[in-house]
Amino acid sequence: MNSDYKPFTTTKPLLSDLLTIESTVSIFYSYARELELSKMLDAEDSRLTVLVPTNKAVMALAKKPHQGPVPIDDGIVITDEQFDKESKSNVKRWVSAHIIPKYPLDLHTSATYKTLLDGKSVEFEVKGDGQIVINGDIHVKDIKEAGNGVIYLIDGTISVD
Repeated sequence: MNSDYKPFTTTKPLLSDLLTIESTVSIFYSYARELELSKMLDAEDSRLTVLVPTNKAVMALAKKPHQGPVPIDDGIVITDEQFDKESKSNVKRWVSAHIIPKYPLDLHTSATYKTLLDGKSVEFEVKGDGQIVINGDIHVKDIKEAGNGVIYLIDGTISVD
């Protein structure tokens, strides 16, 4: 037996662990688990900020994340395979818009951060009472620290349009 072996231990759960036990965000995590990028939530060396909409916020969307930005024309017929591919692409765009590849964020002043979705940034504003607002109207309801990043539970969703 190798006496030099030292298992990796952390005092904090990983992002994936927190998302698993936080029932109020199960819809977001069910979308995220469908994707290859969900491996980052499990990676101990990740440093991510995840903006996680509550189930209520996701249910309030007029178009669900898998439906994407453009409605499918009823006159056009696509295969199930093409539909699945487009749905997965839409989900990837939506989930990517909610992940910032940086942790920790400097929230002492207002700041803008790029998300994993190309060309998409989010703006953080810290109000006088300490309340954090994203993109002017999305409020951070709770903050959960993880060993590989942080989760901001938010009362809205980040638009991919």
